[in-house]
Amino acid sequence: QHKDAYQAILDGVKGGAKEKRLAAQFIPKFFKHFPELADSAINAQLDLCEDEDVSIRRQAIKELPQFATGDNLPRVADILTQLLQSDDSAEFNLVNNALLSIFKMDAKGTLGGLFSQILQGEDIVRERAIKFLSTKLKTLPEEVMTKEVEEFILTESKKVLEDVTGEEFVLFMKILSGLKSLQTVSGRQQLVELVAEQADLEQTFNPSDPDCVDRLLQCTRQAVPLFSKNVHSTRFVTYFCEHVLPNLSSLTTPVEGLDIQLEVLKLLAEMSSFCGDMEKLESNLKKLFDKLLEYMPLPPEEAENGENAGNEEPKLQFSYVECLLYSFHQLGRKLPDFLTAKLNAEKLKDFKIRLQYFARGLQVYIRQLRLALQGKTGEALKTEENKIKVVALKITNNINVLIKDLFHIPPSYKSTVTLSWKPVQKADASQKRASEDTTSSSPPKKASAGPKRDARQIYNPPSGKYSSNLGSFSYEQRGGFRGGRGRGWGGRGNRSRGRIY
Repeated sequence: QHKDAYQAILDGVKGGAKEKRLAAQFIPKFFKHFPELADSAINAQLDLCEDEDVSIRRQAIKELPQFATGDNLPRVADILTQLLQSDDSAEFNLVNNALLSIFKMDAKGTLGGLFSQILQGEDIVRERAIKFLSTKLKTLPEEVMTKEVEEFILTESKKVLEDVTGEEFVLFMKILSGLKSLQTVSGRQQLVELVAEQADLEQTFNPSDPDCVDRLLQCTRQAVPLFSKNVHSTRFVTYFCEHVLPNLSSLTTPVEGLDIQLEVLKLLAEMSSFCGDMEKLESNLKKLFDKLLEYMPLPPEEAENGENAGNEEPKLQFSYVECLLYSFHQLGRKLPDFLTAKLNAEKLKDFKIRLQYFARGLQVYIRQLRLALQGKTGEALKTEENKIKVVALKITNNINVLIKDLFHIPPSYKSTVTLSWKPVQKADASQKRASEDTTSSSPPKKASAGPKRDARQIYNPPSGKYSSNLGSFSYEQRGGFRGGRGRGWGGRGNRSRGRIY
């Protein structure tokens, strides 16, 4: 008798608006009493979720979690994931809330539904399911996000990462690096290995392929925050020295207005601090040294009367030199006799002449910057022009400290500087002494930076001549990386289309 009554309610979905509204409420209400009609009940509710009347759709979606019992839960999660493609904001929020409520009933079951759609669903569903994970997982309490659940997320994510676009990859790194179980040293190491795999560091580097360059940069950006004194950057630094530096001038990028060479050098500088033992250290240091020489000009020849013999003053590229000098200084610590034992006397003499010439130009520039910024505080320092000058002063002070180190006999690698685009860390007393010991005044060592008070304003570096703020550009285009989706990181095969409830 009751079964017939419930069947009548199910048939209500074929009726008018009034019958449908009642069905949307009563189908879930009595669902658990009629297990033999479970499939028919879920399908009836689904029809209501796709009704033309928005109020009926919302009512039906709101009640969906009531069907998430036992074996039905992954199916309900799958359905809700597909409903994320709704463009009605109220409906979209209802779907989000419903997914979160079933998450708290059975996290693994819910994730199963989400990941099945990420791997096989429509592009719009895949995109929104990934965004759901990247924004909502971190809001869930610890009792929901157990170690077992996190392991499941990692396992499923690895399947997805076999074929992703650049944007998707960035979102998955955000998801994974937020997992508690991956906050450990071994967890971060696992993430670095995932990034290295994605960067495909075994492949031949093609500097003229924008996708190849873009992919390497995207991956390296994801890896940089993971490096530390326990999680080494050696693989990436080696790849940059061996494959990227020699091709620096021929790099191409799909991103308009990006100084791709400076971007590469900044990433190398940031990674160089955490490089471990390197197999071909001497040969890679030599590549770095040769690239540094390209940006450290010799002084213009002087005529017999001491005047410049018509040659133009070489242009000093401070931003590039800061990155290269810093990287050389960091790796040089591992082979401190490189300049004295590995170079011949002629080369070393040539290098010192270049350093001396650069240091002189630096001094003139530092004086001009100090004068320009003298007495300026607060609001005055926030103008675009002064922001650039503050960055320029940081850059020049950094180069100054590093050049002084290399002028020691033998060259020293003890000073510590904070890269100009990074927020200043409070240095301990010994570091402070090392980086601000600028009292010597004999030439060529007269490159004295003086107190660095002016350079210690913390602010967001502007993009401009001296600084292109790392990570300030987003890659919206899909298909930038893998497989055949367009080309690059895309093309996820022939996946099924349409409703697969």
